[in-house]
Amino acid sequence: MATEIRELICINCPLGCQLAVTLEDGVVVAVKGNTCKRGDVYGRKEVTNPTRMVTTSVPVDGSATERMLSVKTATDIPKGKIFDVMDALVGVRAQAPVRIGDVIVPNVCDTGVDIVATRNA
Repeated sequence: MATEIRELICINCPLGCQLAVTLEDGVVVAVKGNTCKRGDVYGRKEVTNPTRMVTTSVPVDGSATERMLSVKTATDIPKGKIFDVMDALVGVRAQAPVRIGDVIVPNVCDTGVDIVATRNA
C-alpha cells in the first residue's frame, strides 16, 4: 500500500489553513489542519479533481460607455480546461445591453458551464 501526504493551503475562506492530505493508493483517507468542514472538502477535491473559476473580460459592442465586459464561469471547471476556455474566448464579443448573469458563451468547451456577465453594460 503506497501512502502519500500532500500539503496545500486551503483557499475556501480567509483563514488559509495549511492542510495535510493523506492518500493511500490514490484514495484520500485523511485531511488534517483544517479548521472548518470546507477545508476538508477542499482538500479532498483538490488532490483528486482540482477545479477553478475562470474570470476574464471580453469586448462589448453597442455601449457608449463600456468597452470591455467582465465575465466568469458560472461555476468551477476542471483545472486542466482553463487554457482551453481562455482560447475559446478569443474573438468573443458581447452585444450591449448586457445584464449581470446573462450567458455570453453557453457550455464553454463542453464543460457544461456557461460564461456569464459579471456586470451590466
